Amino acid sequence: MANQKTLRTFIAFPLNEQLVSELDRIQREFKRRVPDRAVRWVRPSSIHLTLFFIGDVLPNRIDPITDALALIAENAAPFSFVAEGIGVFPNPRRPRVLWVGVNELSGEPLTVLHGAVNEAMENLGFEPETRPYHPHLTIGRVRRRASGRDVRAIGEVMTHVEVDRLAEVSVEEIILFQSILKPTGAEYHRLAALPLGDTAS
Repeated sequence: MANQKTLRTFIAFPLNEQLVSELDRIQREFKRRVPDRAVRWVRPSSIHLTLFFIGDVLPNRIDPITDALALIAENAAPFSFVAEGIGVFPNPRRPRVLWVGVNELSGEPLTVLHGAVNEAMENLGFEPETRPYHPHLTIGRVRRRASGRDVRAIGEVMTHVEVDRLAEVSVEEIILFQSILKPTGAEYHRLAALPLGDTAS
């Protein structure tokens, strides 16, 4: 069990103001179409593109994690992605997570980075992720107490809604975040920022 001295951490990319604004607009549209009491919406300013969730770690593990991320970042070129499309996990019949999709545009830089980080974290003794990486932006989570009727209504709406291209985001650094859980929602603090370096230049 994690003790009070641990830090809840994850690796992610920040979003630009344009995309945050668009996600706010999308959420407002969905709030009018789905049973709002059944969804816990994520504050647009708190939405990140998560690369890897580490979990609770002791403070003395932060430096080794940062060093591993720095090495990965140095060997990765900056890239861009586009936010577009909408979906749910695990499926529209049992929606639990509402998300906006991510298009990697050229190649699969996010998938490659995830693979490198997954391997690095495993080498540091952390549990690797075994499921295929599906880059996405979580905009809301269906509440556990949501009725079956509300859940079905959410799935129906998400199945028949289309979300076009929202914004393009340039990625120039990997961020190691700390997540602090509070009654008002999670707060995120940057523990380290590792710039991506174009080794081809």
